Amino acid sequence: MTLSDLELERYARHIVLPEVGGAGQARLKAAAVAVVGAGGLGSAALPCLAAAGVGQLTIVDDDCVALSNLQRQTLYATADIGRPKAEVAAERLAALNPHVCILARAERLTEANAAALLAGHDLVLDGTDSFAARAVVNRACVALGLPLVAAAMGRFEGQLGVFAGHLADSPCWACFAGAAEDRPGETCAARGVLGALAGVMGSLQALEAIRLLTGFAARPPGELALFDALTLSLRRIRVPKDPACPVCSSS
Repeated sequence: MTLSDLELERYARHIVLPEVGGAGQARLKAAAVAVVGAGGLGSAALPCLAAAGVGQLTIVDDDCVALSNLQRQTLYATADIGRPKAEVAAERLAALNPHVCILARAERLTEANAAALLAGHDLVLDGTDSFAARAVVNRACVALGLPLVAAAMGRFEGQLGVFAGHLADSPCWACFAGAAEDRPGETCAARGVLGALAGVMGSLQALEAIRLLTGFAARPPGELALFDALTLSLRRIRVPKDPACPVCSSS
């Protein structure tokens, strides 16, 4: 896929990186990424992906902007309160980079529509805020054979992992999380969250997506990064594939 003169200038700082180069930038342009959840994580990841030149971004979110969102969801403004997040996000991203195709899907991802919403993408970013929603995204990714970049946060802690449960030797998100029934009191609304942490974790999600799409310094799926904003520390752990996982063990 060729880059226009305007794109060559726009992405010049990528192209001079030997790890990315023109070939890597072309791979970004050819890629389609779905972002499920345009809240704290999604509103940080989406501008990074659009600015990087990912060719197609699909935003899946049925929520509307609320005043309490604006403490951490920096893609939105006070005047956007009451508007669908997917539509507002699409407008902002189109203004940021007109070379990117932005698809707004103002609907909740469910078992019934997950395949239709996610099929045809190269990878999925999960920015949802409940265990039940993450379980739906994970099952869809395993069924469709899509890599999943999943993040979560609460209070001062963040988690980031790349999962590929459709591969025989790689775990899915359920191998790590186990039973994914909703757990009361574990939402940001109930526990609180440091606003800037959303920017950190969402940007790291975008970074992992770019690494996967371009192939530079990519690590095998199944590694979980744990970030502590109180100490500014980051540690990594490996997540083994669960041979008894009800989602991916038979894939």
